[in-house]
Formats: sequence, structure tokens, C-alpha cells
Amino acid sequence: MTRRGSSFGLFGMFGRSADLRQLDDALRAVDLHPRLVPEAVKLAAVNLLKDHAIGAEPAPQAYRAAAELLAYCMIGAEGFEAVNDSALVARVESRIEAALQGGASLDAQLILLTLHAKIVQPSVVAAFGLESSDGGSA
Repeated sequence: MTRRGSSFGLFGMFGRSADLRQLDDALRAVDLHPRLVPEAVKLAAVNLLKDHAIGAEPAPQAYRAAAELLAYCMIGAEGFEAVNDSALVARVESRIEAALQGGASLDAQLILLTLHAKIVQPSVVAAFGLESSDGGSA
């Protein structure tokens, strides 16, 4: 089955695709404005969600989970905790630790995406010892 492509829209004439709108909404829900996330990162994240989807499309909660991880990596623990509850912070940190142990999971790929896009918060790099396989870190 061929997966449906994502679309940014064009000159305000054609709308954004539903998957990018869902990710934008999920980013807002964790208090990260979607315009702070580069469009290429959002497109890559949506494509990763589609790659890991069980059905034809990612489940709605998958967008929220991806947004939580992206937001944490981008704004760091202090910024993330300032606008989200401490239980969510603990869950996201557990996901990061598990992703670092587990390899090629969706969470690991999303973390690597922020690292390669150079949008990861230096405090997150330091706290978790993040570095890419090419030897670089953010």
C-alpha cells in the first residue's frame, strides 16, 4: 500500500495536510509553538510516524507522543517542566533513557532527528550524553 504524502500547502491556496496539522496541534498541546519547529523536522517526524504506524495511518496519540519528545529535546527539562506537569517530564525522560538503550525505535529516531537538525537543547545533550553515530553532538 502506498502511503499518502504530506503537504505544507502552497501560497495559502492549498491547505496543510491533516498529518502536519495534527502534529502542529500536538506541539501546541505541550506548549511549543509549531513555528519554532522547522518544517523539515516536522515533515521528517510525520514520515517516521507513518513508518512506525501499525495501520495505514499513525494513531492520533502517536502525534502527541512525538510532540512531547520533540518539545522536551528542543526546550530542555526546565523549560518543558515549566509548562507541563512533572509526571509528563518523568515519562518523557524515561522514554529518552529507554530509546538510548533500545536502538532504532521511533523515540530514538526522533531524538536523533533533533540532534542532526541541531535543534536539541545543549542541556539535553549533556544530561543524556547524546551524540550521533558520526561522532558529532549538538
